[in-house]
Amino acid sequence: MLEARCEPDEVACGTMLCAYARWGRHKAMMSFFSAVQERGITPSTAVFNFMLSSLQKRSLHENVISIWKQMTEKGVELNHFTFTVVICSLAKEGHAEVAFKTLNQMKSLKFIPEEATYSILISLISKSGNYDDAFRLYEDMRSQGIIPSNFTCASLLTMYYRKEDYPKALALFEEMERYDIKIDEVIYGLLIRIYGKLGLYEDAQKTFEDVKKLGVISNEKTYTTMAQVHLNAGNIEDALNIMDEMKSKNISFSNFCYGILLRCYIMKEDLASAEAVFQALSKMQIPECGFCKDMLNLYMRLGLTEKAKDFIFQIRKIQVEFDEELLKAVMKVFCIEGMVRDAVHLIREFSASKTFEDSVFTQTFSVAIHGNDRFSATEIASKPLDQPGAMAFELALILYITDGNTMKAEETLNLLLKTANGLSVASQLIRKFTKEGDISKAEDLYKLLMKLGRKPEDVASASLINFYGKQKNLKDALNVFASVANSSRTGSLVYNSIIDSYNRCDKQEEAYTFYREEMKKGHVLGPVAISMLVNGLSNCGRYTEAEAIIHNSLRANLELDTVAYNTFIKAMLQAGKLRLASRVYEHMLSSGVPPSIQTYNTMISVYGRGRNLDKAVKAFDIAQKMGISLDEKAYTNLICYYGKAGKYDEASNLFGRMQEAGIKPGQVSCNVMINVYAAAGLYQEAEVLMHSMRSSGCKPDSLTYLALIRAYTRVGECSDAEKAIDSMQKEGISPSCAHFNVLLSGFAKGGLIREVERIYNNLMNTELQPDLESHSLMLRCYMDYGHVEEGISFFERISKSVKPDRFIMSAAVHLYRSAGLALKAEGVLRSMNSFGIPFLEKLEVGSKLKAD
Repeated sequence: MLEARCEPDEVACGTMLCAYARWGRHKAMMSFFSAVQERGITPSTAVFNFMLSSLQKRSLHENVISIWKQMTEKGVELNHFTFTVVICSLAKEGHAEVAFKTLNQMKSLKFIPEEATYSILISLISKSGNYDDAFRLYEDMRSQGIIPSNFTCASLLTMYYRKEDYPKALALFEEMERYDIKIDEVIYGLLIRIYGKLGLYEDAQKTFEDVKKLGVISNEKTYTTMAQVHLNAGNIEDALNIMDEMKSKNISFSNFCYGILLRCYIMKEDLASAEAVFQALSKMQIPECGFCKDMLNLYMRLGLTEKAKDFIFQIRKIQVEFDEELLKAVMKVFCIEGMVRDAVHLIREFSASKTFEDSVFTQTFSVAIHGNDRFSATEIASKPLDQPGAMAFELALILYITDGNTMKAEETLNLLLKTANGLSVASQLIRKFTKEGDISKAEDLYKLLMKLGRKPEDVASASLINFYGKQKNLKDALNVFASVANSSRTGSLVYNSIIDSYNRCDKQEEAYTFYREEMKKGHVLGPVAISMLVNGLSNCGRYTEAEAIIHNSLRANLELDTVAYNTFIKAMLQAGKLRLASRVYEHMLSSGVPPSIQTYNTMISVYGRGRNLDKAVKAFDIAQKMGISLDEKAYTNLICYYGKAGKYDEASNLFGRMQEAGIKPGQVSCNVMINVYAAAGLYQEAEVLMHSMRSSGCKPDSLTYLALIRAYTRVGECSDAEKAIDSMQKEGISPSCAHFNVLLSGFAKGGLIREVERIYNNLMNTELQPDLESHSLMLRCYMDYGHVEEGISFFERISKSVKPDRFIMSAAVHLYRSAGLALKAEGVLRSMNSFGIPFLEKLEVGSKLKAD
């Protein structure tokens, strides 16, 4: 055509461009396209689309974008296909903003984007961290009625996972199931991760099992995801089982997989297995710093310092590239072991490395060991130490203290104290030493601080005092207190620790003296120390001193917390000072201190013991109205006092309300309720409750049976009571004298003397020995029903083995007199007088016979 000087038109040029595109000769196509443009010919939209499609198939996205721009400049009409191809190429090249604008242009022309267009944009935007725009794009897609593909869903799930928006992730998964969107291995893996993050380990395991049943697991990723979830949950054995399953299926292990396996063995402290995995990792490539650090920490945790040193030598030999965390771990080993030369050499080496030229840790450690030779004191003190800097000074101090080089330790400490937060760093190190039980280092550093004229912060002094207190070494605890006692900075932590030490050493009286002396000096101990002191005094029965402290605290309007008030109320309850306990509670309310559930529990006991049931109920109701979640103890407490007041229906109703509130009755609450039924003689209700206990997995104990036996004997069902004793023995619960005594009392009330004797003989035939109450019940039975001879015989049989008792000896006198044995009666009376036991005049032989 050209040789014939026939100028090609738009159709001919378009045909040629499409031919080049179809053949995949894109360079020729682009050259020809340039020639076409030079002739001023503009191809049709269809030709442009053909070219764009061909270029995109070969991933020539830059060419696609270039042609698109020329189309726009020439004013070529863009159709749905054009936008779809161009947006895809823009996204592939990472031009998110332009792609987004192009999408908006497409929509403005009333073109509805395809799912694939939305999908690629959602993926691009979410990867850039622009989660809100990605979510809006998804919402726009759904508003068009477009069902998302599994690729789109995977992008969104990944986005939600990174953003930790787990509820939206789970909602999307439900939507996928609803629209029957195919769920692939990637999505299942994300779901397992999300369940793991939410702590829903059973759901994660169930999902993993479902994936296995579906047979969609193709590689190690899903296995390792599940193993990691188990590992993060602390389920080491489950994680190892996943690893074993992978081995059994001949799935090859990646570095990541070996890393999980190594972490499992390290957490399990299985040194041999951890070493084997580390060796396997080392054969594949030079181990990562994180793995090396974990192994090193394991050796140190197990106290294998020599192995730790050998390990350091090995990783240095194979030229592991250290990061800062591994360097810190290695330096820690050197410093703990007092390896000064190695530590100095290592820090000098890494300080000169470009990798560590901006490392605060290496720079600060150099300062700590070289002092002013490298950096001026002014430069050191210019700003507070951050965590890496503080750690560097800590390790330097540990290094010189361990090495016994007091001079260098003092120089380093002196330099540390010139920094803004140096005293705090040194004090925290003392606390760390005491916490780890390395008391000699703590004492050395403490003495160095005192020598330099700097009193440690309270946290350091308190930690030492606490340590000595736990060792019952009150002398050293008091010495530490004395060293800081006159400081204006001495605060509540120190007072708390010294009071705690007095209590641990059982020196409550001395603690009270200490308290009085401090009060005279005008020092305030604080609510925690006061609370500990009152608790210690009340626990050893020194209620007078405890009461004095409470009065002093209230008079001085000391700022107390909830725990202190609770301690005061409880102490006065134990002392029987119920009015003072109520006053403390009222003072607490007037001071605006919020009561806790413990406060209300104790106040229910205060009012209940004071027979003020209405106030006990009111305290319970107030707690409920305030939204305090009452526990089983609170309900049980009030149930008990309802029972003591004879309000059996109210007790039963409250027991039901407790269960309605979602509180499952435990053994204690069930026993209390059965006791209430027993007091009312409601043995059938007691039986039902015991059956309910068993069905709910709460096993009856000795006290449960004791209450049930009381319920039976209360209404004269002694045979059922006796069967209850047999039942408990069959269940492996040994009855006590108390169980037999209740049964003895039941038969005695009915005047069944022979049954009483039978039960007493049964008791004698057991491993138990009748107690004082057993003897008293037998003797009372003989006396009340006029069995004088049997009563005298019984008394004479037990008199030598039983301690002098007022009732037993008084009953014997009456029985002897009734039998005309005045001399014997006088003999028992003289014996009572010698023991200072008063005689019971009003006892009467045969009193029950006369009543009948």
